Amino acid sequence: MAVSASRIASRQIANLVFAGFCILFTAFALAALAAILWSLASQGIGGVNLAILTQDTPAAGSTGGGLRNAIVGSILMGVEAMSIAIVVGVLAGTWLAEYSGQSRYGSLIRFLNDVLLSAPSILVGLFVYQLLVERTIGHFSGIAGGVALALIAAPVITRTTEDVLNLQPTALRESGIALGTPVWTVTRSILWRAAGSGMLTGILLAFARISGETAPLLFTALGNLNFSTDMMQPMANLPKVIFDFALSADDNWRRLAWVGSLLIAATVLAITIIARAFAKEPNRS
Repeated sequence: MAVSASRIASRQIANLVFAGFCILFTAFALAALAAILWSLASQGIGGVNLAILTQDTPAAGSTGGGLRNAIVGSILMGVEAMSIAIVVGVLAGTWLAEYSGQSRYGSLIRFLNDVLLSAPSILVGLFVYQLLVERTIGHFSGIAGGVALALIAAPVITRTTEDVLNLQPTALRESGIALGTPVWTVTRSILWRAAGSGMLTGILLAFARISGETAPLLFTALGNLNFSTDMMQPMANLPKVIFDFALSADDNWRRLAWVGSLLIAATVLAITIIARAFAKEPNRS
């Protein structure tokens, strides 16, 4: 039965209105992002100098200083956190996608992973504080800070890994098994390679998720005005320094807070661009 002209016109109008709303809110989001990046660039670039990488955070009221201790502390705790989160997240996501099926245990793990995904980071920090800082180590430390960040990053990698592996065609699994290859070899050599770009995206999302976390580090690593690479001691980190310095009346501290914010944003952006460039699959004719 032919569709009337008025009905076609109403559908076209509805489509235009919907597309207009999408374009409008996309423009709002891009404008907000541009405003944030402009604020970071305009406020932070002026304070960038060699001292940022060679000097430690200064005392209140002093001039100069840098962020060396905070940068090193953030790198050490970030490496610890991502090392734990990648191993746990990839293996857990692989188990959920390839081995758990629809079992009750698998459903329970998915539910708990979803709970961790939405759990406030301050609760994660409080949990690690009770587990490591208060009962095990006995004081604030970089180790505890890395564990807290890992607990935030691991659920992101787990969920992304499971979803990406579930998207892989069954023919990939069947072709490997048909050749007599063990299931674990099929998973490692075929499925992980096919899903590599998606898994890398999950790892990048997890890194971006923890790169600016402050609340967990307040309960675990606390901070340190001095340079230290001892992970068993309180450790400086960029989010904590930004939190403290941005609220200060000291102009030098506020300058360093803007520089620290710019460094975090630039690092996340650079790592994302580089990783996506390496993960991009070549065109095959």
